[in-house]
This record gives sequence, C-alpha cells and structure tokens, in this order.
Amino acid sequence: MLVVMHTNASQEQIHLVCDAIQKMGLSPHPIPGAQRVAIGITGNKEMVDTNRLTGMAGVLNIIHVTQPYKLTNREMKVDDTIVSIGKAKFGGNNLTVIAGPCAVESEDQYVSIATEVKRYGAMMLRGGAFKPRTSPYSFQGLGEKGLQIMAKARAETGLPIVSEAVDTDTFDVVEEYVDMVQIGARNMQNYSLLRRAGRSKKPVLLKRGMSSTIKEFLLAAEYIMSEGNYQIVLCERGIRTFSDYTRFTLDISSIPELKKLTHLPVIADPSHASGKREMVIPLSRAAIAAGADGLIVEVHTHPEQALSDGAQSLTIPMFERMMEEITAITRTIREHNGKMERGGSQARAQAVCR
Repeated sequence: MLVVMHTNASQEQIHLVCDAIQKMGLSPHPIPGAQRVAIGITGNKEMVDTNRLTGMAGVLNIIHVTQPYKLTNREMKVDDTIVSIGKAKFGGNNLTVIAGPCAVESEDQYVSIATEVKRYGAMMLRGGAFKPRTSPYSFQGLGEKGLQIMAKARAETGLPIVSEAVDTDTFDVVEEYVDMVQIGARNMQNYSLLRRAGRSKKPVLLKRGMSSTIKEFLLAAEYIMSEGNYQIVLCERGIRTFSDYTRFTLDISSIPELKKLTHLPVIADPSHASGKREMVIPLSRAAIAAGADGLIVEVHTHPEQALSDGAQSLTIPMFERMMEEITAITRTIREHNGKMERGGSQARAQAVCR
C-alpha cells in the first residue's frame, strides 16, 4: 500500500503518518519524489484498514499496490531512482559503463586495465576478489588482497569500484573496501545475503539469476529494500534457455519490461550472457537501444592469459569501439526523443491557439 502525501506536506506530518503506520504493526518507507513524498507500507498479510490514515493531515491519497513486490514497484514510486556513486550515475538519462577484468590477478594487471578503461569512458571499475566458480579447481580469487589492489586502482584513477560478496561471511570485508557491493546471479535468491545487503550503507548491484523470472528478480530486490537499502541497480546478465550456442541467452526483452515495472535503474552484462568476446559489442548495442541505463563488461589487456573468463573479455581496442558505438546510439535516441517532445509541445500549443 502507498500513502501519497500532499506536495506541501511538512516533515512533521510525514513523521506522524510514519508513526501511525508503525503503531499499526507495519513498516513505513518514505519515498521522496520530484513533486511529493509517498510512504510505502510493508508487513501486512491482509488488507490494511486505511481509515486511521486517510484523515491525517498532509495525506492526499492511498493506493493499493497490486503486485507482491511493493517497494520496487513503479506504482510505489513513479520517478526513476538514480543511484549515484561518485561521478557515476545510474538511471535517468545517464549512460554508465562498468569495466574491468573478471578477476583481480595482480596489481600490475589490474591497475593497467583500470587506466585503459578510464581512458575510453568507463565510470566504474569491476573485478572479482572472491570468485564463485562452477569447478572447485578453478581460480577462486585473491580474496582481501584483491580488494586492496582494487582500492589502489581507485586511488590512482579516481573511479569507484564494485566487487561481489559471495556469502554473509565475506560481506563485511567486501563492504569495507568497495563503493558498490555486487550480488551475483548464483546468489540472487540467497535470502540471508540479500537481507545483509539491505542493512548495508553501500549501493547494491543485483544480478538476475540464470533461471529466474522477472517477478522473482524484483522480489529479490524487494528483500534488499525491505531492510532499508533503496540504492539498487538491477543487472540483466542472461538466462539459461534451450540454446547452447552461447553461454546464456541475454534477455533483451527484460530491459523494457523492467523499466516499465520498476523505478530502479537497469543495466546489462553482455559478457556473462554470451561467453564470447565477438558477441559482446553487438549485444551491448542491443541492450542500450532497448533502454538499458548502462553496461558491465569484462575487459583485459591480455585475454588469452586471463585466469578467469578470458574468452568473453574484450581487448582494449574492442572496448574503445564499444564505447564509441553505444555513445552514438544513445545520442541518436536522445535526439529522436527531443524531436518527439518538441513536436508534441508544438502540437499542444497549436491546439490551444485554435
């Protein structure tokens, strides 16, 4: 349920409504918007008696949210959420790219890649310090040493960093170093980890599970938001289908669907979806054209020597080309939207004059 406040509602009136909701045994979630504050209500197992709220000062309207995901729902918050991490901004009209190697292998390797991707427009650095791998014999990451290397690259480049917390045991140490905590596809329904991420003060990058529906994806984000952390970026990273040509199938259709259903920003991961270096740029173009707010891609100076996922890692020249192409697509879309808005404004003005 959503309590919509008047545009001129005072902070005291908002506080009193939140207090009344708590006294009903429910949880209030104030959501600032461009025009007014709305207060989401969670914790109810049946219809809430709204009579205690409708007559309170500052209350404009009460809306019943029909979907099981409440806080992530665009019915709850019409305006896009913009997640800001330093100069990187996800959502709104921003195009933000996260780049770096699959795994942090050494200081020289990581700082070199970080310097190059910054040169060509990356706004954040990715890198795995703790690596959940399908095989127990594969490289599992450098652990805290890898996070220390990432922190050094941040100091040298000025770019914020994101890395994955693979369980609640490692969450604290990852949270200590990074600017954004990643919850990977294998952990999308690890509910204790989601709740821990919800108690964090750091933004969260949540990847869609490889066999998860859109509803399950949004409910995973709901777990994080229900604990108080509203700074979430959703990532479509490919799902498992009958096709075995690529590693997974990048669900391009999920991007406009998510943009319609939720106010949270949505990015795509074409590297993990395809598993093939030559497919990353075409899939990146498609994702941006479909409305993605950005990308997270794997880049390596020497992919053939990578300890993890070298086959899907872009070379530096390929990353440069990808950035040029998605920037051109974004510019074209914005110009088209601008013309449509201007045309609509002129039509409305002519109608008024007539």
